[in-house]
Amino acid sequence: MLVLLLSFALPVRVWRTGELPAPPLPLVRGGPQVYLPERVWIDTDAACGSGRTVDPDDCLALLLLLRSPGLTVVGISTVHGNAPLELTDSVTRALLNLVSSDSTPPVYRGSPVPVGEAAGRPDAPAYVALRRALDAGPLTVVALGPLTNIALALAGAPGSERNVGRLVAVMGRRPGHLFHPAEGAAGGMLFGHGPVFTDFNFAQDREAATRVLALGLPMSLVPYEAARQVTLSPRDLGAIERASAPGAWVVERSREWLDYWKEEIGREGFYPFDLVAAAYVVEPGLFDCAPAEAWVAEDERLWGWLDMPDALMVGLGPDPEDEVRAKGRVVYCSEPRAETHRRLLEALTSAGPRRDGRGAREPSS
Repeated sequence: MLVLLLSFALPVRVWRTGELPAPPLPLVRGGPQVYLPERVWIDTDAACGSGRTVDPDDCLALLLLLRSPGLTVVGISTVHGNAPLELTDSVTRALLNLVSSDSTPPVYRGSPVPVGEAAGRPDAPAYVALRRALDAGPLTVVALGPLTNIALALAGAPGSERNVGRLVAVMGRRPGHLFHPAEGAAGGMLFGHGPVFTDFNFAQDREAATRVLALGLPMSLVPYEAARQVTLSPRDLGAIERASAPGAWVVERSREWLDYWKEEIGREGFYPFDLVAAAYVVEPGLFDCAPAEAWVAEDERLWGWLDMPDALMVGLGPDPEDEVRAKGRVVYCSEPRAETHRRLLEALTSAGPRRDGRGAREPSS
């Protein structure tokens, strides 16, 4: 064990980045054109401020989406994930109270448990409300947490998936990749190796994601691979804090997470996973994305001699010998443009985001 721990001090690039080589994807500058309806539904497991290792990204994403004049947020559903449902629901409602206006969308409670534990439970208000919103017309569904609510809502209303214009989810990875934010940063634990994160939203309900992928919905994945290219620093948070009361509320609840990244990961700032996905919804042209195949199976490239749980992988396609539980076509948005950080700060610290370069919002052929 001592030898294993000391081995982390070796400057092995794969150990530092967490990325085994993978075949390149055919990235399209500004992404392939996709249909993103301006009617938006947000599904969230917001729990900012509930613990040192709980990220504030959902709250930042909510702020961005609610401040975007080109979007109409018709509803918000809460789900288990970052914290129990009681907490994610109360945090979401507290933030919505601060941004209260005539156009503030309603909040609906969703599932407190993963799909596999939901049998026999009555329909949650979130399922009913999401089905009603889909009946009224096409939606962009932004999933900031596990896909439990999405899977259960669609399962209870066959045919409603036809009005999902696009599902934007924060999950997925290339085969053989780990979520490894330290990447040799000075000060990180284990000689800069730091903690290894999971594909959290997928891991919280693998069955829900598998069911949703099998439906063949138009789907964009904005993964860790994209978020690691955008860092929110203490200075950035200070600007957000000074800009508005809701921003100050979120920043105050981000301080423990910021400390965790400094002390355990060794970075002055953090990757805002859900906020980067929200940026894609607001301005898809900021991202270079690739049409790709996604599938659920064990990732045998990662320590294949261990019993690995299923992963949501993205690439040119699974190996023929893989035992694939579900697969489908997705748009994989792994490369935010250099100006993404600046655009995010502009949107969160001013009256509204810039509209130029927003990207396509037309039905794809």
